[in-house]
Amino acid sequence: MNKAKIMVFEGQGQPMSLQEQTIPDLKSGEILVKNLYTSICGSDLHTYCGLRQEKVPTVLGHEIVGEIISFSDDHSKTDHLGNKLNVGDRVTWSIFSSDPDSELSKAGMPQKGERLFKYGHAQVTIDDALHGGLSTHCILKPGTAILGISKEVPLPVAAIINCAVATVAGALRLAGNLSQKTILITGSGLLGMVCAAMCKVAGAGFIHIADINPLRLEQASDFGANETHLLTDSSVQLPGGIDVAFDMSGSADAMENSLSALAIGGKAVWIGAVFNTRKVQVDAESIVRRLITIKGLHNYNFEDFVYAVNFISKNHQVFPFEKVVSKEFSLLDTNEAFKYAVANKPLRVGINLDQQTGQSNG
Repeated sequence: MNKAKIMVFEGQGQPMSLQEQTIPDLKSGEILVKNLYTSICGSDLHTYCGLRQEKVPTVLGHEIVGEIISFSDDHSKTDHLGNKLNVGDRVTWSIFSSDPDSELSKAGMPQKGERLFKYGHAQVTIDDALHGGLSTHCILKPGTAILGISKEVPLPVAAIINCAVATVAGALRLAGNLSQKTILITGSGLLGMVCAAMCKVAGAGFIHIADINPLRLEQASDFGANETHLLTDSSVQLPGGIDVAFDMSGSADAMENSLSALAIGGKAVWIGAVFNTRKVQVDAESIVRRLITIKGLHNYNFEDFVYAVNFISKNHQVFPFEKVVSKEFSLLDTNEAFKYAVANKPLRVGINLDQQTGQSNG
């Protein structure tokens, strides 16, 4: 068991290739994990389509859940919260590792800390290739938050925790108390669905969700939305009196319109704008006179990650998270999985690492 298989991405328009990699000896503080399941995130698709540049060759995939195979000799064998870890435990981990002693880490922003390493975004080298989800194995580095997760949580649901769910947890942290608040969510992809569910559990009074995709909006009520708004109709106006507006779309139009919808003292939390688009136009006088707050979030901190694991552990059966992955593929069929994701734009496509060939859940 000293070999791993990886699907290597070498650039836009090039098919990913299956390669074999020797599993190296673990360095200080590392854990070897067998990847069980990976879901294809929007940022993976951005890289695949050339909208985002990564150093290549690389192994994509950062929404991962796995099983512990072994620890380095000096590892404490405990998780981020100090709980005991054992070989065979199912775990999820933060999409990054960073120096816990850096100033930004101490300030609650480890995702911007020194010596930052992001899983699923790093270049493959001779001695460091096992750091993505499209691989049979992953080596977890020191500075990574690792948490055990119950095997009762289905693998496709567990996989989305360390990206989409944790990021939304960070957005709610920035928004503050949501009890009885009126919420607007622009963007009904996975982030929007998770946001609706989290807002519902947090006691929001009324949840609006808006998008240009009618098929995605159809699922919104199952995740806690009270009212949906299809924005392709020019006559549709976003509701007013919004206490908190979350943007998950990255659309400049959506962010501008949601600012206009905010009530006096309202908050806008933007997390979708992670790709290049036109600049957002802000009416500064309106922001000042209406006491509006705008906050941005990229990725999340460890507090958010813990919240996300707890949220899914308690609520994975309350909302239809099992429907998030619309189709599964094997590692060998990764190229077909990406083509399907680009063509059909589902919430998520899954890569089941327990499969060797073929497709399922078609």
